[in-house]
Amino acid sequence: MSDHPVRPRPLAGIRVLDLSRVLAGPWAGQMLADYGADVLKVERPGAGDDTRTWGPPWWGEGADKVAAYFMCANRGKRSLAIDLATPEGAAQVRELAAQADVLLENYKVGQLIKYGLDAASLQALNPGLIYCSITGYGQHGPLSHKAGYDFAIQAEGGLMSITGEPDGEPQKVGVAVVDLMTGVYATTAILAALHERGRTGTGRHIDASLFDVQVAMLANQASNQLIGGKTPKRMGNAHPNIVPYQVFPTADGHMVLAIGNDGQFAKFCIAAGQADQALEPLFATNPARVANRATLIPLITGWTLTRTTAEWVALLEHAAVPCSPILDVGQVLAHPHVAARGMCVPGNGADAPPTVANPMLFDGVRPVADVPPPALDNNNGQPAWRVSSTEA
Repeated sequence: MSDHPVRPRPLAGIRVLDLSRVLAGPWAGQMLADYGADVLKVERPGAGDDTRTWGPPWWGEGADKVAAYFMCANRGKRSLAIDLATPEGAAQVRELAAQADVLLENYKVGQLIKYGLDAASLQALNPGLIYCSITGYGQHGPLSHKAGYDFAIQAEGGLMSITGEPDGEPQKVGVAVVDLMTGVYATTAILAALHERGRTGTGRHIDASLFDVQVAMLANQASNQLIGGKTPKRMGNAHPNIVPYQVFPTADGHMVLAIGNDGQFAKFCIAAGQADQALEPLFATNPARVANRATLIPLITGWTLTRTTAEWVALLEHAAVPCSPILDVGQVLAHPHVAARGMCVPGNGADAPPTVANPMLFDGVRPVADVPPPALDNNNGQPAWRVSSTEA
């Protein structure tokens, strides 16, 4: 018996036609590929997905080089170059959709109708098709005509108003978090629709909007507005509802202190040699600490400057107080915990790039697709769909 367990394929036999490009749609397609689906990515002849040229850095050399950006969201797929604007290309996509279980697309609202590739047309051919449309602002509403870009939606959807320093300019998040979360939300909706189709035999048209996802992502900040009636503002790394819960300076850098309850605050004060402050009425409870934030934070800053980050992390971990160093991306990817969890998949020479794994585990095994992101039109001349399989 092999020492290496077979990778789980819970979606083996599911066929996904991925007409999407850039990030939100491809991210959903990659998740489905990781879970075992047969994902066929349809791309523009000659150019392919926009992100193939979003470099440097690059994977490969010369005319075959591909941007690292493309590699992050397209593993496990095969590529087929089709011009949807031609009658022949549209007919080819309709033929593929007639045999597919899921279709992903992120064209502007109504753009695919003229090619007969909209949800109604394709579900007439294939009533069990789960058709997922990913757009910036959804299939209806006063903004539905607008193109959707993560950066713009972080701005228009409220995220940038609460991100950044109070006296600085609004900031976006360091990755395209709305695209990524929309891909995840779309995947969960697709999986729910597949589960339902098992009972009914009927597909769904899923309307996944980046704007809607961003509004949902406001989470406690939206709840603060709706219930508290006070508009949240930028607070840097501070938390609107919990104190102390932010970045603090140390003797050699910075650390995150994330105290979530009164017991943790008392443990922190004891570890810092300031046990009496945990009993001080101004600081004894979280509501009191929130009300007296301006008094408490300078006090804690004076304490944290007395030790290095490593000393604080060791001390507070021993005291069961949530505390973390602030690592850069290189430090994270080289971290022993990342290695222990198998979160980085090493490359295979020129055949496959190193990649970050799917973060889920099935019975202790990560569902990472076995093939690297495809070269443009690498499925040309091959059977469109693989034979259905229930292999483990």
